[in-house]
Amino acid sequence: MTSQLPLEGIRVIEVCNVAAGPYCGMLLADMGADVIKVENPDGGDTLRSWPPISDGYSENFASLNRNKRSVTLDLKKPDGLQLLRDLAQSADALIENNRPGVMNRLGVGYEALSTLNPKLVYCSISAYGQSGPRSTEGGFDLTVQAMSGIMSITGEPDGAPVKCGVPLADFSAGLYGAFAISAALRSAAMSGKGAHLDIPLLGATLGIAALQTSEYFGSGRNPKPLGSAHPRNAPYRVFRSKDGYFGMAAGNNALWSSVCDVLGRHDLMSDERFATPSTRAQHQDALLSILESEFAAGNTAEWLERFRAAGVPCAPINTFSEVLADPQVNHMGWVQPLELPNGVKTLTFASPVRIDSQSLPIRMRPPALGEHNAEVLAPLRAAETQQVQP
Repeated sequence: MTSQLPLEGIRVIEVCNVAAGPYCGMLLADMGADVIKVENPDGGDTLRSWPPISDGYSENFASLNRNKRSVTLDLKKPDGLQLLRDLAQSADALIENNRPGVMNRLGVGYEALSTLNPKLVYCSISAYGQSGPRSTEGGFDLTVQAMSGIMSITGEPDGAPVKCGVPLADFSAGLYGAFAISAALRSAAMSGKGAHLDIPLLGATLGIAALQTSEYFGSGRNPKPLGSAHPRNAPYRVFRSKDGYFGMAAGNNALWSSVCDVLGRHDLMSDERFATPSTRAQHQDALLSILESEFAAGNTAEWLERFRAAGVPCAPINTFSEVLADPQVNHMGWVQPLELPNGVKTLTFASPVRIDSQSLPIRMRPPALGEHNAEVLAPLRAAETQQVQP
């Protein structure tokens, strides 16, 4: 990788709270963009108060706000709004994740700012989108996972609805936002005209549920929760061993043959119920019973060793402490040291992206609230003062 990051020279204004917008901004910052985070002077991004707190500083906040600068502006006051307009005039992109209509009421919506800066790429992230019958409704990751159908297929059959353990809706919207901004920046550079990007959490979550929506469109049936199992493939799930559990995915007939070789159960190859991935999926309750009776004879580590040797994809059911200590994570350099503004040394999961075998650097620690007011806002205030002098 050259010393220059892909988005070096791009300035992004982030007017966001908590997860989806800040994650979007961090992805751009990791790629080299100068991301200026605009926060309310009264406490800033609400994620700053989320535990774990290390000597007064949130490590949750730190995980989504590296490589950014922070300024404080009170957008309920005219001078704060004017400074945001001034910032937007020199920006390439702006991200906001307020309810639809809020930025327009403040006079800093897309139409207003694009008049000042026609090349501005303006990205609005919201629960349901900028228009439509639900556009004025608020939403969080939980409610969007419920609305999107994700919770209807997560968990065990006949169990209570379960949300995904990570904020799937928030982060999928952040990823869509960063991707769309990067694409729109190229278009703006060629045409001289920016765009208003509408990134709904609901749409982003349905977008990554392509296999489930297509299942419904193709069959007319709602997908159902299957625990760790797969609706169209088997064996492809979590299995119980003598001392615990492991995941194993034999997603085609060649891998299924390898499973049978490992078990010494070649009779299963001639069983019509298990002839193809689809028929194995149709009879996977019976298959589960047969396989787990075999797996009960050995420990998880033994089965993982045997399946890996046979080339069958498999994995332990890791905790986060276990996966973060995995030699592959160490080899990729994904866990990096991070200093908080209070001087506390911690660790963070850095960008997983590599360019030319090089990891993206953590150029700047996460900022203290308003840490960059002087360097970012002072020149703007000075310019305003000169403009009003006779």
